[in-house]
Amino acid sequence: MSLKSTNNVETNKYELEVAINAEEFEKSVQQAYQREKGKIQLPGFRKGKAPRKLIEREFGEEFFFESAVNIAYPAAVDDAVKESGLEVVSRPEVEVTSVSKAEGVTMKVTVFTKPEVEIKDYKGIEVTKEVKTVSDEDIERQVNALRDRNSRMVTIDDRAAEKGDDVVIDFEGFKDDVAFEGGKAEDFTLNLGSGQFIPGFEDQVVGHNIGEEFDINVTFPEDYQVEDLKGAPVVFKIKLKGISKKEVPELDDDMVKDATEFDTVEEYKADVRKKLEEHAEEHANADVEAAILDKVVENMTAEIPQVMFDNRVNEMMMELEQRLAPQGITLDLYCQYTGQTVDQVKKAYQEQAEKQVKLRLALEKIAELENVEVSDDEAAQEIQKIADQYKMTVDQVKQYITEENVKKDIAVGKAVDLVKENAVIK
Repeated sequence: MSLKSTNNVETNKYELEVAINAEEFEKSVQQAYQREKGKIQLPGFRKGKAPRKLIEREFGEEFFFESAVNIAYPAAVDDAVKESGLEVVSRPEVEVTSVSKAEGVTMKVTVFTKPEVEIKDYKGIEVTKEVKTVSDEDIERQVNALRDRNSRMVTIDDRAAEKGDDVVIDFEGFKDDVAFEGGKAEDFTLNLGSGQFIPGFEDQVVGHNIGEEFDINVTFPEDYQVEDLKGAPVVFKIKLKGISKKEVPELDDDMVKDATEFDTVEEYKADVRKKLEEHAEEHANADVEAAILDKVVENMTAEIPQVMFDNRVNEMMMELEQRLAPQGITLDLYCQYTGQTVDQVKKAYQEQAEKQVKLRLALEKIAELENVEVSDDEAAQEIQKIADQYKMTVDQVKQYITEENVKKDIAVGKAVDLVKENAVIK
């Protein structure tokens, strides 16, 4: 096997001429014969026992060529790419240009390569950090959420239903004195004021007592999803069977002791403020980092092959499938749930994929320019961390990722740190 020539036909696109000599090709033809002979029967021979020479005499000496090429070309192409020294970012496209026993095989292999990248002004990037001020209203929202989590439903039997109550009702709807499909339920719980039912329904339950039976007159909206009921006046026959109301506890020291790790309202509120301020700081830092990295991408120039963006989109689709799998959801089912096609999901990922590819290229270039080094120990620690995270052995992890790629990832992380450390944050 040999690389005969390397031709740069376009920016980041190369054509390699690859040869498999006659001797190597003969080995592949023999392998093809061994693989295929069990399917072949010639007169006078049991199935799978016919000699190769007789099969080739019967069907032509090229009979096994296609299988032989398929056996031989992956290793040949891989060796040729390595020999070329190109950093390939696409799956090679292979075109067989000639095949013969005497000359072997020649192929034209088309690949796309990693682009040349230029990066400027990655030190001293200026960004503004905005930290949200935690207000009393923010703390009050957290306090009210705590009260709500510790609320209880109390049965009401000494008054009529009011807005905000939960009621239990039986109902049945009639249009022109005929019951309509989907308009009946028993022991249905409805929060009055939730807007769950069509306008006017919940308001007319207000004021009635447990045990009462009464009619409600409403009109369905013109845009209602059921054609026969659009804009139609109807009557619902109602029986009110129960009333309950959420009882929210007062915020006091006793309630705080029962519901939190704190002894007083003041201690609890101080902790709420502290956590909200920490969250605001973390959010601001994340925004700053995103802004810095956006500037890095802006300051990078490169002619990036479309295949790199497509590859990242495909990776993101695989990651989506992996996230869905534990829930028992396939990609097709996900598309049904979300009302999208696979192509629409891919399109939604396109912008994000392009940004990630550009950022990765820029950071790799920065790591190169800054002579960022990654030791064997750092790579080993990272591989061990991955093994621990996924409950795998180190050897198992190395079946999926190489030490070289791990070192590249670490170098990119160091490049991010370098850019952040040299940024000017206002």
